[in-house]
Amino acid sequence: MASFWAWFWNERFWLPHNVTWADLADPAPGVEYPKAEHLFCAFPLAIALFVIRIMFERCVAGACARHLHIQSGVGRRAQPNAVLEKVFVSITKNPDSRHLDGLSKQLDWETRKVQRWFRHRRNQDKPSTHTKFCESMWRFTFYLCIFTYGFQFLWQCSWMWDTRHCWYGYPYQVLTPGLYRYYVIELAFYWSLMFSQFVDIKRKDFLIMFIHHLATVGLISFSYVNNMARVGSLIMCVHDSSDFLLEAAKVANYAKYQRLCDSLFIVFSVVFFITRLVIYPVWLLATSEATLKAARTMSLTRLQKFFMRPKEKTAQTATVQHQPEHEHRTTAAGDAASAAANVQSSIDS
Repeated sequence: MASFWAWFWNERFWLPHNVTWADLADPAPGVEYPKAEHLFCAFPLAIALFVIRIMFERCVAGACARHLHIQSGVGRRAQPNAVLEKVFVSITKNPDSRHLDGLSKQLDWETRKVQRWFRHRRNQDKPSTHTKFCESMWRFTFYLCIFTYGFQFLWQCSWMWDTRHCWYGYPYQVLTPGLYRYYVIELAFYWSLMFSQFVDIKRKDFLIMFIHHLATVGLISFSYVNNMARVGSLIMCVHDSSDFLLEAAKVANYAKYQRLCDSLFIVFSVVFFITRLVIYPVWLLATSEATLKAARTMSLTRLQKFFMRPKEKTAQTATVQHQPEHEHRTTAAGDAASAAANVQSSIDS
């Protein structure tokens, strides 16, 4: 097991050249870098968010639903029947004609009556409009609050206005309290969504949403551990900017405000297109890639100088000593100009 973790946390994969986990684990006094154990705080916070969600849906969202006259119950329930219930639970929820004919003969019912029973039974498992309204209102409230906090925090940060600051001095970037809170709250929310999936009414997209939440938790966690929190905070803010609009459109739809729902959905579509298909690839990915190319070029230059063979160093030193002074200055200036041009071309590309 130890060999597996050593392979998984390989420094050559997670960190730049000449940087080890020990360098980040023992910073200077008064300096704090992200560590994996910081993320353990997300688990109790996730449970707290889940409890807050239950209270919010019952007290706040439930009161709004009653004020908007949204029905809390489901439609017509299927009459109790042990035979059909057993088929529904263990065999199929949507029987074909062969099963329908066999059940109708067994129960001495008409085929249409059996079909009606299965339709009513399926509708019982669907969440009511009241339940969906409360869930969407909770998500709208959280997404709006976390986006407001994240945008207000990033407004004061240099890397929001120049994404190259996400990589200056990487990975030796100090962790600020605001950045830590932003990350832990986001991580705790998605952990709470994973918990709630097993408690809420099971839906058709259960597996898809579970994989989505698991991938989100993994991305947030790993970006924090290897101190890519700056660019990670920008990505989270870009994604949150459209999520609360979608939940607001759902709330309006469940409340039967169709015009408001359509308007919000149009705004959501525009914001989603701009943030996910323009800002994210052009502003975040492209500039980050250019900066990393420049950093990689500078790192390779340092490595070449560091690992240069002693014979080559001696030969170069002897050559420089035999050069006239003006030629030596010209060579040094040319080397410096060439290195600067390589870095600049990497940034521009």
